[in-house]
Amino acid sequence: MTAFPDPDRPDLRLPAGSGTGHCPSLQREAPRDWIAGALARLRAEAEASAPTPLCFLSPKGRPDLRFAFKDESRQPTGSLKHRLARSLFVSGLCSGEIGPDTPLVEASSGSTAISEAWFARMLGLRFIAVIPRGTSPAKIEAIRAYGGDCHLVADPATVYDEARRLAQETGGVYLDQFGNAANVTDWRRDNIAQEFLAQLAASLGRLPDWLVMGAGTGGTATTMGRYIRYLDLPVRLCIADVEFSAFFEGVRRDDPAARCDRASRIEGVGRPRMEPSFLPGVVDQMLKVPDDASVAAMHVLSDRLGRPVGASTGAAFYAACDLAARGRQEPLSVFGLLICDSGTRYRDTYFSPDWLARSGIEIAGPAKRLERFLDSGTW
Repeated sequence: MTAFPDPDRPDLRLPAGSGTGHCPSLQREAPRDWIAGALARLRAEAEASAPTPLCFLSPKGRPDLRFAFKDESRQPTGSLKHRLARSLFVSGLCSGEIGPDTPLVEASSGSTAISEAWFARMLGLRFIAVIPRGTSPAKIEAIRAYGGDCHLVADPATVYDEARRLAQETGGVYLDQFGNAANVTDWRRDNIAQEFLAQLAASLGRLPDWLVMGAGTGGTATTMGRYIRYLDLPVRLCIADVEFSAFFEGVRRDDPAARCDRASRIEGVGRPRMEPSFLPGVVDQMLKVPDDASVAAMHVLSDRLGRPVGASTGAAFYAACDLAARGRQEPLSVFGLLICDSGTRYRDTYFSPDWLARSGIEIAGPAKRLERFLDSGTW
């Protein structure tokens, strides 16, 4: 609330001649021209970006199934998080939080920070990513390649507080993807749900039976679920939660304060807490996917599609196969999934036999199970 001058205080008396009919005024020098220019650049970038393409997988052993993938690795910054980063920047500019000299800080497991560093460079802004020390080296390289600084922390659960501290210390803005993802995205229109479902309807002549994805920030899952309900579409949403992540237990116990003390080994989707942008009410089903299965599915799917995908995509694919095996067979069942990012970012981790051995991840068993399901229909 604006505090107006008190005429009884000599140091706050109105100037002479400002009697009845004159209002005291506070004027801020807002960089309106710079903000308008920045928003114009973001709009132009969005308008120039074609919808990311679809690819399909039809298992030989289950001809009644069709897996449809929207390849978000084709975004300019290589991941699904390109959309969220743009939305966070637009929101910050329109609310007056981001100006021409504003340092930007984010807590991230890597992909969002890569996209934000790209947008920050576009606008000439300093960017600092607070990321877990175990983040894939390729992601750290990408953040730095776009001009961002990387602030590494040993405990992934501390990224939030550390990002707030750095924002305060630098006089900057904490973009807070986890708290803001659900709010900065327009879930009624012009979003990934609308784009994906329209593409599927055009390609297959029908909507999918299921959309299956990880939770991560919660923003994309919440957008998908809200959009489905807003239009009353006959599509169900399944969330695949990974092994060391709080979402599954939080929903099972109806506990928004649920925590997981162990750090997730699946970057991008496993979180130590129930993130504020994740709304369980939009979810139809949740499945808990072991890390061995997530990474195995990443390897199997990369081979089947002929392109490397990340472990978050693997987790969703394993969950979709499990869901399909549990359900009754129909003439055709369609599962929609996202290729969240490229597997090339994980050449030193999930695709490295030495890293898998050090991390205690055994993929042979679940990989064999998946191959059997895809080739013979047996789960």
